Amino acid sequence: MDLSIVVPSFNEEESLPELVAWIDRVMSAHPTEDYEIVIVDDGSNDGSWAQVEALSAANARVRGIRFRRNYGKSAALNVGFAAASGDIVITMDADLQDSPDEIPELMRMIRHEHFDMVSGWKKVRHDPLSKTLPSKLFNRTVRAISGIRLHDFNCGLKAYRSDVVKSIEVYGEMHRYIPLLAKRAGFGRIGEKVVTHYERKYGVSKFGIERTVKGFLDLLSVTFISKFGNRPMHLFGALGTLMFFFGMASALYLGLKKLWFVYRDIPATLVTNSPYFYIALTCMILGTQLFLAGFLAELVCRNSPTRNNYLIAKRINIDDGR
Repeated sequence: MDLSIVVPSFNEEESLPELVAWIDRVMSAHPTEDYEIVIVDDGSNDGSWAQVEALSAANARVRGIRFRRNYGKSAALNVGFAAASGDIVITMDADLQDSPDEIPELMRMIRHEHFDMVSGWKKVRHDPLSKTLPSKLFNRTVRAISGIRLHDFNCGLKAYRSDVVKSIEVYGEMHRYIPLLAKRAGFGRIGEKVVTHYERKYGVSKFGIERTVKGFLDLLSVTFISKFGNRPMHLFGALGTLMFFFGMASALYLGLKKLWFVYRDIPATLVTNSPYFYIALTCMILGTQLFLAGFLAELVCRNSPTRNNYLIAKRINIDDGR
Protein backbone atom coordinates (compact mmCIF):
# COMPACT_ATOMS: atom_id res chain seq x y z
CA MET A 1 0.00 0.00 0.00
CA ASP A 2 1.42 3.38 -1.05
CA LEU A 3 -0.89 5.70 0.82
CA SER A 4 -3.26 5.62 3.78
CA ILE A 5 -5.61 8.56 4.31
CA VAL A 6 -6.83 8.63 7.92
CA VAL A 7 -10.00 10.64 8.50
CA PRO A 8 -11.24 11.14 12.09
CA SER A 9 -14.94 11.96 12.01
CA PHE A 10 -17.58 13.06 14.50
CA ASN A 11 -21.10 13.87 13.32
CA GLU A 12 -20.07 14.57 9.71
CA GLU A 13 -22.84 12.62 7.96
CA GLU A 14 -23.28 15.08 5.11
CA SER A 15 -19.57 15.62 4.47
CA LEU A 16 -18.31 12.05 4.22
CA PRO A 17 -19.71 11.14 0.75
CA GLU A 18 -18.36 14.36 -0.77
CA LEU A 19 -14.97 13.88 0.89
CA VAL A 20 -14.55 10.31 -0.37
CA ALA A 21 -15.63 11.34 -3.88
CA TRP A 22 -13.17 14.25 -3.81
CA ILE A 23 -10.30 11.99 -2.72
CA ASP A 24 -11.17 9.50 -5.46
CA ARG A 25 -11.12 12.27 -8.10
CA VAL A 26 -7.69 13.42 -6.96
CA MET A 27 -6.22 9.92 -6.79
CA SER A 28 -7.67 8.90 -10.16
CA ALA A 29 -5.10 11.25 -11.70
CA HIS A 30 -2.43 9.04 -10.10
CA PRO A 31 -3.52 5.51 -11.08
CA THR A 32 -0.22 3.94 -10.08
CA GLU A 33 -0.77 4.87 -6.44
CA ASP A 34 -2.44 2.19 -4.35
CA TYR A 35 -4.34 3.87 -1.51
CA GLU A 36 -6.90 3.35 1.22
CA ILE A 37 -9.23 5.67 3.15
CA VAL A 38 -9.52 4.84 6.86
CA ILE A 39 -12.51 6.62 8.41
CA VAL A 40 -12.64 6.53 12.21
CA ASP A 41 -16.14 7.34 13.48
CA ASP A 42 -15.58 8.87 16.92
CA GLY A 43 -18.91 7.79 18.44
CA SER A 44 -21.11 9.91 16.17
CA ASN A 45 -24.79 10.17 17.08
CA ASP A 46 -26.01 11.01 13.58
CA GLY A 47 -26.00 8.81 10.49
CA SER A 48 -22.22 8.91 9.98
CA TRP A 49 -21.65 5.19 10.46
CA ALA A 50 -24.40 4.30 7.99
CA GLN A 51 -22.60 6.51 5.48
CA VAL A 52 -19.29 4.74 6.18
CA GLU A 53 -20.94 1.35 5.64
CA ALA A 54 -22.51 2.50 2.36
CA LEU A 55 -19.25 4.06 1.14
CA SER A 56 -17.28 0.93 2.01
CA ALA A 57 -19.80 -1.28 0.19
CA ALA A 58 -19.47 0.88 -2.92
CA ASN A 59 -15.71 1.38 -2.72
CA ALA A 60 -13.35 -1.32 -1.45
CA ARG A 61 -10.71 1.32 -0.69
CA VAL A 62 -12.86 2.72 2.15
CA ARG A 63 -12.29 1.15 5.54
CA GLY A 64 -14.14 2.06 8.72
CA ILE A 65 -13.64 1.92 12.48
CA ARG A 66 -16.41 2.89 14.88
CA PHE A 67 -16.03 3.84 18.55
CA ARG A 68 -18.84 2.94 20.92
CA ARG A 69 -18.72 6.46 22.34
CA ASN A 70 -16.94 9.75 21.70
CA TYR A 71 -13.30 9.57 22.81
CA GLY A 72 -11.87 12.58 20.97
CA LYS A 73 -9.76 13.29 17.93
CA SER A 74 -6.51 12.03 19.45
CA ALA A 75 -8.00 8.60 20.15
CA ALA A 76 -9.41 8.43 16.63
CA LEU A 77 -6.03 9.28 15.12
CA ASN A 78 -4.21 6.78 17.32
CA VAL A 79 -6.50 3.94 16.23
CA GLY A 80 -6.36 5.12 12.62
CA PHE A 81 -2.55 5.14 12.70
CA ALA A 82 -2.53 1.57 13.99
CA ALA A 83 -4.85 0.46 11.18
CA ALA A 84 -3.01 2.32 8.39
CA SER A 85 -0.91 0.11 6.11
CA GLY A 86 0.44 2.70 3.65
CA ASP A 87 4.07 3.74 3.30
CA ILE A 88 2.82 7.32 3.58
CA VAL A 89 0.01 8.34 5.95
CA ILE A 90 -2.00 11.51 5.43
CA THR A 91 -4.54 12.81 7.92
CA MET A 92 -7.35 15.23 7.17
CA ASP A 93 -10.53 16.35 8.88
CA ALA A 94 -13.89 15.11 7.65
CA ASP A 95 -15.56 18.54 7.48
CA LEU A 96 -14.37 19.40 3.92
CA GLN A 97 -12.27 22.30 5.21
CA ASP A 98 -9.09 20.38 4.29
CA SER A 99 -8.49 19.97 0.57
CA PRO A 100 -7.63 16.52 -0.87
CA ASP A 101 -6.06 18.42 -3.79
CA GLU A 102 -3.02 18.85 -1.51
CA ILE A 103 -2.38 15.09 -1.35
CA PRO A 104 -0.05 14.71 -4.36
CA GLU A 105 2.26 17.52 -3.26
CA LEU A 106 2.35 16.24 0.32
CA MET A 107 3.34 12.80 -0.97
CA ARG A 108 6.05 14.34 -3.15
CA MET A 109 7.53 16.22 -0.19
CA ILE A 110 7.71 13.04 1.87
CA ARG A 111 9.20 10.95 -0.95
CA HIS A 112 11.52 13.34 -2.73
CA GLU A 113 12.38 15.97 -0.13
CA HIS A 114 12.79 13.23 2.49
CA PHE A 115 10.75 14.82 5.25
CA ASP A 116 9.65 12.62 8.14
CA MET A 117 6.42 14.61 8.31
CA VAL A 118 4.88 17.65 6.63
CA SER A 119 2.38 19.83 8.45
CA GLY A 120 -0.20 21.96 6.68
CA TRP A 121 -0.36 25.70 7.30
CA LYS A 122 -3.76 27.33 6.92
CA LYS A 123 -2.26 30.70 6.09
CA VAL A 124 -5.65 32.07 5.01
CA ARG A 125 -8.33 30.77 7.36
CA HIS A 126 -12.11 30.83 7.05
CA ASP A 127 -12.91 30.47 10.73
CA PRO A 128 -14.50 32.90 13.21
CA LEU A 129 -12.30 35.20 15.29
CA SER A 130 -13.19 33.20 18.42
CA LYS A 131 -11.28 30.28 16.88
CA THR A 132 -8.41 32.02 15.09
CA LEU A 133 -7.22 34.20 17.99
CA PRO A 134 -6.79 31.34 20.52
CA SER A 135 -5.14 29.34 17.74
CA LYS A 136 -2.54 32.06 17.11
CA LEU A 137 -1.75 32.32 20.82
CA PHE A 138 -1.53 28.54 21.07
CA ASN A 139 0.82 28.20 18.08
CA ARG A 140 3.09 30.96 19.34
CA THR A 141 3.35 29.30 22.75
CA VAL A 142 4.11 25.85 21.33
CA ARG A 143 6.76 27.30 18.99
CA ALA A 144 8.50 28.97 21.93
CA ILE A 145 8.44 25.85 24.12
CA SER A 146 9.16 23.19 21.51
CA GLY A 147 11.60 25.04 19.26
CA ILE A 148 9.77 23.65 16.20
CA ARG A 149 9.23 26.41 13.65
CA LEU A 150 5.70 25.62 12.46
CA HIS A 151 2.94 28.17 12.00
CA ASP A 152 -0.03 25.84 12.49
CA PHE A 153 0.46 22.88 14.84
CA ASN A 154 -3.27 22.15 14.95
CA CYS A 155 -3.85 21.83 11.20
CA GLY A 156 -5.56 18.49 10.56
CA LEU A 157 -3.91 18.08 7.16
CA LYS A 158 -0.54 16.40 7.70
CA ALA A 159 1.59 13.78 5.96
CA TYR A 160 3.94 11.26 7.58
CA ARG A 161 6.26 8.44 6.77
CA SER A 162 4.71 5.26 8.09
CA ASP A 163 7.35 4.63 10.74
CA VAL A 164 6.59 8.02 12.31
CA VAL A 165 2.96 7.22 13.13
CA LYS A 166 3.89 3.70 14.19
CA SER A 167 6.39 5.07 16.71
CA ILE A 168 4.24 7.58 18.60
CA GLU A 169 1.20 7.32 20.86
CA VAL A 170 -1.52 9.97 20.61
CA TYR A 171 -3.98 10.46 23.49
CA GLY A 172 -5.83 13.22 25.36
CA GLU A 173 -5.45 16.31 23.19
CA MET A 174 -1.99 15.26 21.99
CA HIS A 175 -2.96 15.41 18.31
CA ARG A 176 -2.01 19.08 18.56
CA TYR A 177 1.54 18.09 19.48
CA ILE A 178 2.26 15.33 16.96
CA PRO A 179 5.22 17.33 15.55
CA LEU A 180 6.67 17.53 19.06
CA LEU A 181 6.03 13.81 19.69
CA ALA A 182 7.69 12.98 16.37
CA LYS A 183 10.71 15.13 17.17
CA ARG A 184 11.09 13.52 20.62
CA ALA A 185 10.94 10.10 18.94
CA GLY A 186 13.89 11.03 16.72
CA PHE A 187 12.08 12.16 13.55
CA GLY A 188 13.49 15.65 13.23
CA ARG A 189 12.91 16.41 9.54
CA ILE A 190 9.62 18.29 9.86
CA GLY A 191 8.40 20.38 6.94
CA GLU A 192 5.51 22.75 6.35
CA LYS A 193 3.27 23.49 3.38
CA VAL A 194 0.75 26.27 2.87
CA VAL A 195 -2.60 24.59 2.23
CA THR A 196 -6.00 25.79 1.06
CA HIS A 197 -8.60 26.14 3.78
CA TYR A 198 -12.33 26.14 3.01
CA GLU A 199 -15.32 27.37 4.95
CA ARG A 200 -17.33 24.71 6.75
CA LYS A 201 -20.08 23.47 4.42
CA TYR A 202 -22.13 21.26 6.76
CA GLY A 203 -22.66 20.93 10.49
CA VAL A 204 -21.05 22.95 13.25
CA SER A 205 -17.51 23.31 14.56
CA LYS A 206 -16.46 21.05 17.43
CA PHE A 207 -14.05 23.70 18.75
CA GLY A 208 -14.61 25.02 22.27
CA ILE A 209 -12.70 26.95 24.93
CA GLU A 210 -12.36 23.76 26.98
CA ARG A 211 -10.27 22.23 24.18
CA THR A 212 -7.85 25.16 24.42
CA VAL A 213 -7.47 24.68 28.18
CA LYS A 214 -6.95 20.93 27.78
CA GLY A 215 -4.47 21.60 25.00
CA PHE A 216 -2.23 23.76 27.20
CA LEU A 217 -2.38 21.19 30.02
CA ASP A 218 -1.37 18.47 27.56
CA LEU A 219 1.51 20.67 26.38
CA LEU A 220 2.85 20.67 29.94
CA SER A 221 2.35 16.90 30.11
CA VAL A 222 4.13 16.10 26.86
CA THR A 223 6.99 18.46 27.75
CA PHE A 224 7.44 16.83 31.16
CA ILE A 225 7.11 13.26 29.88
CA SER A 226 9.49 13.77 26.97
CA LYS A 227 12.17 15.39 29.16
CA PHE A 228 11.76 13.66 32.52
CA GLY A 229 9.56 10.62 31.86
CA ASN A 230 12.43 8.18 32.42
CA ARG A 231 14.30 10.27 34.99
CA PRO A 232 11.76 12.02 37.29
CA MET A 233 14.36 12.35 40.05
CA HIS A 234 16.22 14.91 37.91
CA LEU A 235 13.24 17.25 38.23
CA PHE A 236 11.62 16.47 41.59
CA GLY A 237 14.93 15.70 43.29
CA ALA A 238 16.52 18.92 42.11
CA LEU A 239 13.53 21.07 43.10
CA GLY A 240 13.18 19.31 46.44
CA THR A 241 16.86 19.62 47.30
CA LEU A 242 16.96 23.33 46.43
CA MET A 243 13.81 24.06 48.42
CA PHE A 244 14.99 22.05 51.43
CA PHE A 245 18.38 23.75 51.61
CA PHE A 246 16.80 27.17 51.11
CA GLY A 247 14.49 26.50 54.05
CA MET A 248 17.28 25.07 56.20
CA ALA A 249 19.58 28.01 55.43
CA SER A 250 16.81 30.46 56.28
CA ALA A 251 16.05 28.71 59.59
CA LEU A 252 19.77 28.55 60.42
CA TYR A 253 20.14 32.27 59.71
CA LEU A 254 17.24 33.09 62.06
CA GLY A 255 18.70 30.88 64.79
CA LEU A 256 22.19 32.39 64.53
CA LYS A 257 20.70 35.87 64.50
CA LYS A 258 18.87 35.08 67.73
CA LEU A 259 22.05 33.77 69.37
CA TRP A 260 23.94 36.88 68.26
CA PHE A 261 21.34 39.13 69.84
CA VAL A 262 21.50 37.13 73.08
CA TYR A 263 25.30 37.30 73.09
CA ARG A 264 25.24 41.07 72.61
CA ASP A 265 22.43 41.50 75.20
CA ILE A 266 20.18 42.94 72.50
CA PRO A 267 16.44 42.41 73.10
CA ALA A 268 14.99 40.07 70.51
CA THR A 269 11.75 38.18 69.97
CA LEU A 270 11.62 34.41 69.83
CA VAL A 271 12.67 32.84 66.56
CA THR A 272 9.25 31.18 66.34
CA ASN A 273 7.57 34.59 66.49
CA SER A 274 9.00 35.49 63.10
CA PRO A 275 6.85 34.62 60.04
CA TYR A 276 10.08 33.86 58.15
CA PHE A 277 10.66 30.89 60.44
CA TYR A 278 7.40 29.28 59.31
CA ILE A 279 8.18 30.04 55.67
CA ALA A 280 11.55 28.34 56.11
CA LEU A 281 9.91 25.36 57.84
CA THR A 282 7.36 25.05 55.04
CA CYS A 283 10.14 25.09 52.43
CA MET A 284 11.94 22.28 54.26
CA ILE A 285 8.78 20.17 54.44
CA LEU A 286 7.86 20.76 50.79
CA GLY A 287 11.44 20.09 49.73
CA THR A 288 11.41 16.76 51.55
CA GLN A 289 8.09 15.81 49.96
CA LEU A 290 9.29 16.70 46.46
CA PHE A 291 12.47 14.67 46.96
CA LEU A 292 10.46 11.65 48.17
CA ALA A 293 8.05 12.03 45.22
CA GLY A 294 10.98 11.97 42.81
CA PHE A 295 12.51 8.99 44.61
CA LEU A 296 9.26 6.99 44.46
CA ALA A 297 8.72 7.92 40.80
CA GLU A 298 12.27 6.79 40.04
CA LEU A 299 11.56 3.42 41.70
CA VAL A 300 8.42 3.01 39.57
CA CYS A 301 10.30 3.88 36.38
CA ARG A 302 13.17 1.53 37.13
CA ASN A 303 10.72 -1.35 37.56
CA SER A 304 8.67 -0.51 34.48
CA PRO A 305 8.66 -3.26 31.82
CA THR A 306 8.94 -0.59 29.10
CA ARG A 307 11.87 1.32 30.65
CA ASN A 308 14.42 0.11 28.11
CA ASN A 309 12.24 0.19 25.01
CA TYR A 310 14.06 2.28 22.42
CA LEU A 311 13.16 3.10 18.83
CA ILE A 312 15.76 1.54 16.53
CA ALA A 313 15.82 2.78 12.94
CA LYS A 314 18.06 0.13 11.35
CA ARG A 315 20.08 -2.99 12.13
CA ILE A 316 23.08 -4.46 10.30
CA ASN A 317 23.94 -8.10 10.92
CA ILE A 318 22.22 -7.96 14.30
CA ASP A 319 19.92 -10.72 15.55
CA ASP A 320 17.10 -9.03 17.50
CA GLY A 321 16.10 -12.31 19.11
CA ARG A 322 12.78 -12.66 17.29
